[in-house]
Amino acid sequence: MKGPLRPRREAVCFGRTWGGVVSAFSWVFFAVASVLLVPSSSADEPAGGPVVLELKLDGEVEPILATYIHEGLQDAARRHASLVLMTMDTPGGLSDSMKDIVQHILASPVPVAVYVSPTGARGASAGFYILLSADIAAMARGTHTGSATPVIAIGGAFPMQIDEAFRKKINQDATAFLRSFTERRGRNPELAQKAITEGKAFTETEALDGKMIDLVANSTEDLIHELDGRTITRFDGTKVTLALKNPVRTPFELSARQKFLSRIVEPDIFFVLLILGVLGLYTEFTHPGVIAPGVIGGICLILALYDMHFLPVNLAGLFLIALALAFFILEAKAPSHGVLAFGGVVSMFLGALFLIRSPLTAGGVSLGVALSATLPFAVFAVVLTRLVLRSRKWKTATGREELIGSSGTVTAELKAGAEGMVRVHGELWRAVSSQPVPEGSSVRVTKVEGLKLYVEPVQVASPAVK
Repeated sequence: MKGPLRPRREAVCFGRTWGGVVSAFSWVFFAVASVLLVPSSSADEPAGGPVVLELKLDGEVEPILATYIHEGLQDAARRHASLVLMTMDTPGGLSDSMKDIVQHILASPVPVAVYVSPTGARGASAGFYILLSADIAAMARGTHTGSATPVIAIGGAFPMQIDEAFRKKINQDATAFLRSFTERRGRNPELAQKAITEGKAFTETEALDGKMIDLVANSTEDLIHELDGRTITRFDGTKVTLALKNPVRTPFELSARQKFLSRIVEPDIFFVLLILGVLGLYTEFTHPGVIAPGVIGGICLILALYDMHFLPVNLAGLFLIALALAFFILEAKAPSHGVLAFGGVVSMFLGALFLIRSPLTAGGVSLGVALSATLPFAVFAVVLTRLVLRSRKWKTATGREELIGSSGTVTAELKAGAEGMVRVHGELWRAVSSQPVPEGSSVRVTKVEGLKLYVEPVQVASPAVK
């Protein structure tokens, strides 16, 4: 949508102002980027012992976390580390990110140990796949894993009803993926499959007795001690004996960039950024020259587009949000007693729920965020549009056009076609009338030509009805 046309001089000034803002923002952006793009802190490899690189997989499995794991495994390979120790506590997450992590673990030149810890932690759903894909699978006491049944949900809110054939197809695909690495790892694929087909969960003791994990350890120190001197079989069939005597434990932390991105690459944040971006740009287009909403909206929209590169965005959700905006604008232009506004709210709410495609576990826009963002957006969009439409009907408040329709008083008698004097807005003007007007009578301005006004009497006698 385009806002009302502005004079050329204002457009030039606005362009210069906008250029200054963009230039300043560019300097700030590059300064911040120079800090955020610095890779994770990685000290030089100390001498004197085998290196154990420690990673943390906390929270939902998502793209930034997958990138962090990939970079950590690469760093371990560069250091020639003896072991990568990945501590995990996750409820699950996106299936694409889970598969990415599993593939990196299977291809890692450095042995990987996944340890569900601390007590009370879980390696559920996507975490179950990651646990069983590791060279060494371990759990702390009082932890659990499993519950890996694929769930098809609308935006992570409402489970979708699907027929049995489709459900069977999804489960078969998931179990085949799980078998593809559990069998080569020497684990129990039959029992592991029940976490998918039956949604079964396992305590650390049940997982150990079922031969799905290798050992139970009380702490990371105990785990490293138990693994010292242990011979393991890698995914490619080669055997490796772990030498972990007096290890140098080196944590691999999220970089500043990854910490920032891990916050914005979330369904709720993505939806809020998308709404703020659209609202900011819409405000700027309808009220040119405000600048701030356009700057904020542009930044938010670019961040939302960045999120779309990682999140499994559903086009139907985007179309529903665009349809909602159209409904809000139409409600302001042609009031429908709230029908269009209500349709816009429903459309945007459903768009929020459909926005993120169903992952392996629920992970869409939450109901609270969908409602709290939809209602204010509807109010702002309708109010802004009505203000724009109302401003187009306002009478010009300055210039000659402002005189048209104004009332004045005749100070010197006006003869038909001859010039006289009238007082308008406290100023004396030369005036011409098409009919005689006596002194002291009220007239209305109909036309402005240079410094001359064309007027007519305010009250014109109506012809008598015969």
